[in-house]
Amino acid sequence: MLRHQRAPSGSREFKELTKKDAQIQLAQELDKLHATTPEEKKWQKQKEFDGFQRLYQRFLQEEGPSVEWESIEKLPENAVKNYSTLSQPAAEQVQSMLSKLVVVKLNGGLGTSMGCQGPKSVIAVRSDLTFLDLTVQQIEHLNKTYRTNVPLVLMNSFNTDEDTQKVIRKYKGLQVDIHTFNQSCYPRINRESLLPVAKNCNVESDIEAWYPPGHGDFYESLYNSGLLKKFLDEGREYCFISNIDNLGATVDLNILNLLLNPEDNKSPEFVMEVTDKTRADVKGGTLIQYEGKLRLLEIAQVPKEHVDDFKSVKTFKFFNTNNLWVKLDGKIILFQQCQFCSDLMEYIISAIDRVIKKGDLNMEIIVNNKTLNNGLNVIQLETAVGAAMKTFEGGLGEFCLKI
Repeated sequence: MLRHQRAPSGSREFKELTKKDAQIQLAQELDKLHATTPEEKKWQKQKEFDGFQRLYQRFLQEEGPSVEWESIEKLPENAVKNYSTLSQPAAEQVQSMLSKLVVVKLNGGLGTSMGCQGPKSVIAVRSDLTFLDLTVQQIEHLNKTYRTNVPLVLMNSFNTDEDTQKVIRKYKGLQVDIHTFNQSCYPRINRESLLPVAKNCNVESDIEAWYPPGHGDFYESLYNSGLLKKFLDEGREYCFISNIDNLGATVDLNILNLLLNPEDNKSPEFVMEVTDKTRADVKGGTLIQYEGKLRLLEIAQVPKEHVDDFKSVKTFKFFNTNNLWVKLDGKIILFQQCQFCSDLMEYIISAIDRVIKKGDLNMEIIVNNKTLNNGLNVIQLETAVGAAMKTFEGGLGEFCLKI
């Protein structure tokens, strides 16, 4: 009598078949969800689901920690540049420099960790002024002082967008152009079945079934929003990214001067502001050299047996502030522009679109375990915006600045 022989659970063949089956099942479930999307939102939702499938596929392919602890290398001496070495721009240069800048605030988080309801950005922090009020005041002061027009861009999430849109109406009379776009809305997946827990695409009807996938989603979402093309057409060259609740993250003219007027004519494509790590920062992201590239290491990527090593302020001396300067034009993983002809520019943009669809922006995946109110265990796959550091090429393609 013939008997079915199951492949051993540890065999490579079994694992590969299981992964393939999971991807097929996910695609089927996403198709069902997409069918429930209103017609006018189907194009955007398909873009989001494409991004989620790429993230999910990489999640299935990864085995074990994304970093082999023994392979972490010592930071090169020139990896971190001290802020005190930067030169100040000439006064007559500042207005022109600021015309090439975009300020981006990550505004996708709720204020629940601070004991508040609604977006974190609308929490009053001083004299009844909110994080968002103070941010807008900072940009308006910059624009008035230097007679320029630096735009403020808010990356919202489905959790914060509606409330934020209501709030920003009061800023219409100020000297600040405010733009918004939403990061993606991804389905949480059941920890056992690895399939979405959502039954339809009406997010409001079952908001626990969905999540914003971390600020690493910035690159694709900005590209998909159309704002990237707008800023390139305006001649903008860099964006300064920071968290909405970091009021110390202001436009620094010395850093902007480093980017736009480098001494060796090599403009950095990616700069991360770091500071000395203290015992209060032991869980925050740190800087490592890995496989010949600078990388951001988050605690979620660290093997359990090395968590104490990660928290050591002697072993890992720097703390990521999540203040990033990223080049919009020229040679960059997502953003490229041709100054000579629109035809070539359109070709390059479509080529970048293909890069995004292929999933070449392989930022490390952060697996965030959650338990829903009904007791269901789910996971959400996230990425960090600073993890894109490793994708930049060139000797000065990326480095960090000690503040």
